Amino acid sequence: MLTSPRPPAFFLHSQYSLPSASVPHSAAISSLKSSLLLNSGLPSRIGLRAPLLHVQCRCVNSSPNVEFESGAFHVLFQELGLNEKETESLVTRDPGLRRKSIRSLRARVASLKSVGISGLELCHLVAKCPSVLAADEIDPFILFVRDNLDGKVDPAQLKRLFMSTEPRFLVRFDEKVNLLIDGGIPREKIVHVLNNVNLTKALCFKPFEEIERLVHFLSRYGGVELIVRHPPILNFDMDGQLIPRVEFLLELSGGDEDATWAVLRKLPTFLKYRVEHVESHVEFLRSFAGLDDQEIFRIILVFPNIVSASRERKLRPRIRFLKECGLDSCEIFKFLTKAPLFLGLSFEGNIVYKLGFLVKIGHKYRTKEFAVAIGAVTRTSCENMQKVIELFLSYGFSCEDVLLMSKKHPQILQYNPDSLEEKVEYLVGEMGRDLEELLDFPAFLGYKLDSRIKHRYEVKKKIIGEGMSINKLLSVSSERFGKKKLKELVHEAQKL
Repeated sequence: MLTSPRPPAFFLHSQYSLPSASVPHSAAISSLKSSLLLNSGLPSRIGLRAPLLHVQCRCVNSSPNVEFESGAFHVLFQELGLNEKETESLVTRDPGLRRKSIRSLRARVASLKSVGISGLELCHLVAKCPSVLAADEIDPFILFVRDNLDGKVDPAQLKRLFMSTEPRFLVRFDEKVNLLIDGGIPREKIVHVLNNVNLTKALCFKPFEEIERLVHFLSRYGGVELIVRHPPILNFDMDGQLIPRVEFLLELSGGDEDATWAVLRKLPTFLKYRVEHVESHVEFLRSFAGLDDQEIFRIILVFPNIVSASRERKLRPRIRFLKECGLDSCEIFKFLTKAPLFLGLSFEGNIVYKLGFLVKIGHKYRTKEFAVAIGAVTRTSCENMQKVIELFLSYGFSCEDVLLMSKKHPQILQYNPDSLEEKVEYLVGEMGRDLEELLDFPAFLGYKLDSRIKHRYEVKKKIIGEGMSINKLLSVSSERFGKKKLKELVHEAQKL
């Protein structure tokens, strides 16, 4: 804080003293002016200001140079973008600003700029939250963010924190962050975590012991990996949100912590859904699809996003469709574990086009075969499916042929068309086979070209020549293929 200048030594030791309170004010001032002018030897004329009179006034007031301080104060806030009226409003709201020296206020402004809060954002912050310049808790916080976190925390995140949190809640922020690092969050990931949480909820309002408890609880279900993948988990209240949600899923799994962890690892955002929301989905699958809890958990395990699907807009009409195709609850369970995306895809933008392609190549609507076919193409795009069908037609296959192959090997419609073309060309060109063989064994197109088809064909060709069944060539296991190869080689050697 700026202090009043010390009066000249000669004035402090002057033989003249201030008039007593009993002397009238006007007389006191007149006497004082006469004494000073007499002592200085200067003429006493109206309109002539004696320098020592100014010194006397400063001594009488013995207060800071208000005119200078106020001017510098307003200049500082003018530089931030605030006018005089706005500045006075800030001081009224936070009188502590007046007790700060201009030097300390400028240092605080520089600190805020060092962590990326500047320009209009700084002006807005100060206007809304003047304590950011006056509170003593701000400096240690900024030093930690700037020096220990390399100043990488998002300035917008810091601004939100300052505007929503009283400075006293910033105390121990550094200890809480270090607790997360000590708990296993990699130092290079900690800024990512801080930038994606509500800092007020996750750290400032939450006691140190509560954060420690949260980290310990999650250690049974993936721990800090869950936090890194979905930082908002730190926002949750332990007893009111996090624990009930995890325990509901754990109970549904039959107490299997590993399976529960597998669900959370696949979809950490599962924890953002209220227990009541998940429970309503489970109850719907029990009553409408006829599934038990074990089957429901298995579906959740392969497709956790089922909790985000609307019961009325997606789940009910999709399961009704499967029922109309003749599937019972056991078959619905098997279908959903193999083709869970059927529950999440858009009907108008995806499924309806695929239904049209399947009907066009000859599938009968609302049959079990039709359900199997639609399940097989959920993992491919409409464009890819169209290209596959057009590829087969270009080789001379009819829609009936494509239908036959897709019934024998439903996955055929989801394969990459470029990969299919390479395999067809190898079958016809290198192996010298007829395309019609694909009608009997369309699964040929599902094997890897280099590591399975070419490798086995070259090995067998050397032993038994050209005539071989492509079904037997490819469908046997690698172990059995190796044994047969060895036996045939021994047999050939004995012939020699």
